[in-house]
This record gives sequence, C-alpha cells and structure tokens, in this order.
Amino acid sequence: MAEKLRDILTKYDKDQYAKNTGSQMHKKMRFVNTLSADDEVVKQIKSRPDLEVFFTDNARCEVPIAILENGKLLSRRIDRMVVDDDSKVVYILDYKTDVDKKAFHANYVAQVQEYITIIKKIYPKYKVYGYILWLHDWTLEKL
Repeated sequence: MAEKLRDILTKYDKDQYAKNTGSQMHKKMRFVNTLSADDEVVKQIKSRPDLEVFFTDNARCEVPIAILENGKLLSRRIDRMVVDDDSKVVYILDYKTDVDKKAFHANYVAQVQEYITIIKKIYPKYKVYGYILWLHDWTLEKL
C-alpha cells in the first residue's frame, strides 16, 4: 500500500514538474521580442538561423484559431505563427519541453497536423508548414 502511494506521489510530482516547466518556458518564449526577454532564450534563438523566421517582427505568438468543423467549434492556440503574404506561406511552431521526444511524439505530431489542417482552411491558397521546437535542446523538427 505504501509503495503504491509512493508511486502515485512520484508520478504526481513528475507531472507537476513537467507542467510548471512547460508554463515557465512558454512564458519566456512569449516575451522573446520584448525588453523583458530572457537572455538565455534570446541567445539560444540567435545561435540557430533555422529559428529566425519564427522570431521576426512578423511573427505572432499564442495565436488563437477557430473554425466550425461538422457543426462544432474547433478552437486552438498556436505557440508561434508567421504568415508571409508575399510568398503565400504560413509557418506554425509548437513548443515542447519534454526531454524524451519519443514519449508523446505521435500526439504532438497529430496536434501540429491539426493546426495545419485548420490553417489551410483559413489560408486556402497558402502553403502551410508545421514544426516542433524541442526546448530542452533547441532542436527544430519539421513535420
């Protein structure tokens, strides 16, 4: 009984740590283009040219999107999105703080694919590209 309780509490502690870490990193990422930006986060972004497009003045963060799908409202929030009207391209970026990229990878890919599907309906004449940014090692994964 004590062992089972310990396992439950350990899982709870890990879940809480993951939620807190994710919330803290999302907050840091929200303020990248502001005076209150976290220096370490800005340094990481500037050291990776492949991230540049997501952190220009044209980039928007925490973008709410919604469509009606089969009579139901489908509402989501995209971590970062860039709409390039000149080249008719939309870039979608979703942050993940997991250290084990494989643990929920299929779920995360499905999440970004859902964003892509929604954005294609909003921007039907645009190409839409989705990415995951793994914040524990700053790896950018194109889907």
